[in-house]
Amino acid sequence: MAILIDKNTRVMTQGITGKTGQFHTRMCRDYANGKNCFVAGVNPKKPGEDFEGIPIYATVKEAKQASGATVSVIYVPPPFAAAAIDEAVEAELDLVICITEGIPVRDMLRTRYKMQGRKTRLIGPNCPGIITPDEIKIGIMPGHIHKKGRIGVVSRSGTLTYEAVGQLTALGLGQSSCVGIGGDPINGLKHLDVLRLFNDDPETDAVVMVGEIGGSDEEACARWIKDNMKKPVVGFIAGITAPPGKRMGHAGAIISGGQGGADTKLAVMEECGIHITRNPAEMGRVMQKILGSSK
Repeated sequence: MAILIDKNTRVMTQGITGKTGQFHTRMCRDYANGKNCFVAGVNPKKPGEDFEGIPIYATVKEAKQASGATVSVIYVPPPFAAAAIDEAVEAELDLVICITEGIPVRDMLRTRYKMQGRKTRLIGPNCPGIITPDEIKIGIMPGHIHKKGRIGVVSRSGTLTYEAVGQLTALGLGQSSCVGIGGDPINGLKHLDVLRLFNDDPETDAVVMVGEIGGSDEEACARWIKDNMKKPVVGFIAGITAPPGKRMGHAGAIISGGQGGADTKLAVMEECGIHITRNPAEMGRVMQKILGSSK
């Protein structure tokens, strides 16, 4: 059983007629069960048209009613992306994956406020998306590096999501689902939200958790893991300690008041029983060692 999406998920693309939307919709459609999963596109200026057989509708609500899609992926340009999320939330979709990078923080603050009390879950923005290997991928990740299996992956860093997956696959360790949550300061699902899902998933045996400097989400998740997680977790923090107030990496990677540095996060994670590594090239091997010792 996958988390959030599987081969039965039905998806619409907001921004399907743009160059980026077209390219990645095509790649996702051609992966695994994608031809059955990608059923609609949205562009208010091009209703009635289609993209390579995928019908285009004027609004998210119309696309949902006509196609049965309950998930949206967004490739809308930054000035309009938050409004695209708002539209998907108003249409009461189950899940929205926003790939767009560079959305103004003020726009996302408004959107997160509007989402309070609503049913829609948000992944991103500024994220690679989510994949359940050999079933469906929604986003920009390279599908071929993934392998079906029982290791969950959740990461704030897009490239390190691929790195973790590549290492696991090379060692013969497949993945149940891989979720890139994005590194923006205002986003949707956090590490904790995804770890809860993996903890309850009977087909996930262990999790790789990749964080970044800045904020305190990883520490909060680590404390929850200590008290609640029934499965082993391998952890890594991307980035090096920066001077107070300096940005490094994602927009969310801001060191403030001496907190949010890699060493601080890793220390808390280790104290909470997470199997940490300070070398990104060792994530897969640490997981392999843990699983080997648990047999």
